[in-house]
Amino acid sequence: MMIKILKTKSGVTKFQVLIEIAAHQPNVRQKEIAAKIGITPQAVSEYIKELVNDGLIVTEGRVRYRITKEGVEWVLENATEMKRYARFVMEDIISHVSTWTAITKEDVKEGQQVYLKMEKGLLYVSSTEKTGASGNVISDAAAGEDVGVTSLKGLIDLENATITICKVPRIERGGSRKVDIERLKAMANSKPYIAAIGVEALIALRKIGITPNVMFGTNESVIEAAYHGLSSLVVSVDEQVSSLLNRLETENLEYELVDLTLE
Repeated sequence: MMIKILKTKSGVTKFQVLIEIAAHQPNVRQKEIAAKIGITPQAVSEYIKELVNDGLIVTEGRVRYRITKEGVEWVLENATEMKRYARFVMEDIISHVSTWTAITKEDVKEGQQVYLKMEKGLLYVSSTEKTGASGNVISDAAAGEDVGVTSLKGLIDLENATITICKVPRIERGGSRKVDIERLKAMANSKPYIAAIGVEALIALRKIGITPNVMFGTNESVIEAAYHGLSSLVVSVDEQVSSLLNRLETENLEYELVDLTLE
């Protein structure tokens, strides 16, 4: 399976140029398009001439272009084909050559069809609990053992992970002694994954009988947990909060910020 515009580099570039024109019309700077897609302005000019000749865009002056109805239809047609191609790659190619590691909930036999489910950040398989994703195990395995799964079909459902960040004061401002312990305890009870940043945060958690799941490399750990559908509570000394927020925003992850400092 191969779509037309992927057969030649020029076909891909033509598609990219048209997308850039559609995104920035009517005032389109060829130099900006060239820098964006990595070709020369002269090459962009040639592609624009071709697009005009094909009736996919119209020119309204030296730097004014608009995509036509035919251009929109051409973009949609090729975008749809690429979407189908991407699905083909994911479902018929990648899923067949990839082996996923999971924990089996019951005894399974080599080649047996199983269903996959993410629970508390870990991937489990079962032959009886039907889900939207299935595959075949590559070996015999007893309940509770790790097992490989291939020929994955469907999508693995992930819970919407939530991230709550609890800000606590540095030791100069009272440290754990100035933390609203009761509020921290109530919030910690609702999260399966607890992280600490700073000794003040660690001691505050110890005061409610909790040992954090992670204390070093917390930012990346929380992000990875979110991608596995695992909600987190991050207790952080106040001066480290901004760097964590920047990382979460970079990954487009939503979060809630709570200040636990007692007045």
